[in-house]
Amino acid sequence: MSDVSLDLDTADLAERYERISADRQFRGGQELLRELALVPGETVLDIGCGTGMLAEYAASLVGPTGSVIGIDPLPLRIEIAKKRGTANLSFKVGNAYDLGEVGADSFDVVYMNAVFHWLPEKSAPLRAVLHALKPGGRFGLTTVSPERAANWLHVIRQRVLAREPYSKYPEAQGSQNYRVSRDEIEKLLLENGFAVAKLETRVSVRNASARGQWTIEGAIDFAEASSFGNFLGHLPQELQAPAREDIKRELESIRARRKPDDVARENTPSRGRIIAVATKP
Repeated sequence: MSDVSLDLDTADLAERYERISADRQFRGGQELLRELALVPGETVLDIGCGTGMLAEYAASLVGPTGSVIGIDPLPLRIEIAKKRGTANLSFKVGNAYDLGEVGADSFDVVYMNAVFHWLPEKSAPLRAVLHALKPGGRFGLTTVSPERAANWLHVIRQRVLAREPYSKYPEAQGSQNYRVSRDEIEKLLLENGFAVAKLETRVSVRNASARGQWTIEGAIDFAEASSFGNFLGHLPQELQAPAREDIKRELESIRARRKPDDVARENTPSRGRIIAVATKP
């Protein structure tokens, strides 16, 4: 199985992500920014900014005397983000492994919202963040906890893709991503020169609001858009719709058999997402 592909994104997926991410990534990102306590005049770097919704919010917090730069490796998402550009907010294609022309001691705050679990190697990006931060600068991240309860959507996806004819086509790492535990995050931060200020596992924003409002169709839409095509994009075009329907049908069967206790177990804090805040000494 190969690494996550950055070549499967489409204009449709980028637009869908823009529409549906507000209830997950954006709200979780707002919580992260509250922990980072942005103030007017600060310089901020958003790594993995997607379509720029959270970066736009950060720009409103630092005001006209501050500035926010958002980078993302997906050009189609940066195209959407650039429509949000203002005097204190800009976007460009870039990724966590190559911050381009970013100089040393350039930013008061750097953050990665729902990005860390997509990075196969994590020390190089952390070293790049440390280099970019000013002394005393803050770094924040949110990421999915590996202790989170099994996501039936991805369990069923794997089951369906293991069958003919889908199994004939090798897939990228995709939605399995590269999750690390809270202890592993602490170790990574300390080894790469950070001082850890906060490290917690919390109930995911979606669970804390209203899981029942999410339909199976909505969950599949989000999985496709948030994985930038890695959910089913490796399949030939003519097989993507049948695979989607097979996944949907099996999920509907599981949902019909679920008990209230199954849902309650998924809402425990140890099975949600990790939030970390660290500083550059």
